[in-house]
Amino acid sequence: MFKILIGVVIAAFIVIVAFMVIDPKVNQETVYNTISTNSTSTYSLTIEGEVAKPGTYVLEEGAIMQDLVDTAGGLTSNGDVRCYFESATLVAKSTYYIAPIYNEGDVCNTDPIAKVNINSDDSETLMSINGISSSIASSIISYRSENGDFMTIESLLDVYGIGNATYKKIRNYVILHE
Repeated sequence: MFKILIGVVIAAFIVIVAFMVIDPKVNQETVYNTISTNSTSTYSLTIEGEVAKPGTYVLEEGAIMQDLVDTAGGLTSNGDVRCYFESATLVAKSTYYIAPIYNEGDVCNTDPIAKVNINSDDSETLMSINGISSSIASSIISYRSENGDFMTIESLLDVYGIGNATYKKIRNYVILHE
C-alpha cells in the first residue's frame, strides 16, 4: 500500500512539472487571434425546424433570412414560408425557427395547422392560440405598435410575458404575413 502511495505522489509530481514546462498560452493566442480576425466579417447562426439541414452555419455580416434558409438547404415540403420574411436581417449567435405547415404527427398531412398573424390579427384572434392569454395578446399588440411588424418569430421573445416555454408552445401557430 505504501509503495502505491509513493508511486502516485511521484507520478503527480512528474505531471505537475510537465505542465509547468509546457506553455499553454502559445496555442491559445494563435487560435484566439484567428477567431477575432474573422469574427468582424462573419458570425454563426442556428436554424431549426422545417429546413433540409438544420444546424449552425457561419454567414457573412449583413446576411438575411433567405441566405440562412438557402445555406441550410432550403425548406422542406412542410416548411411554412409565411413564418419568416426573406429580407429579415439576422442577429449574430441567434437561433431561428421555420414552422411547419402541417402537424408533424399528421402522417397524411391533410389539415394545415390553424395559425394567427401576429402582425395583423386582433387580440381575440391571437387568444385563439393555446398559450396566448389576454395579457400576452395585449403585449403583442403593444409591441408591434411601438416597434413595427415582427420580422421573425423569434422577436416574440422580446414581448413582455413571453419566455422560452411560451415561445416554444406557440411558435408553430403563428405567422408573420399571408
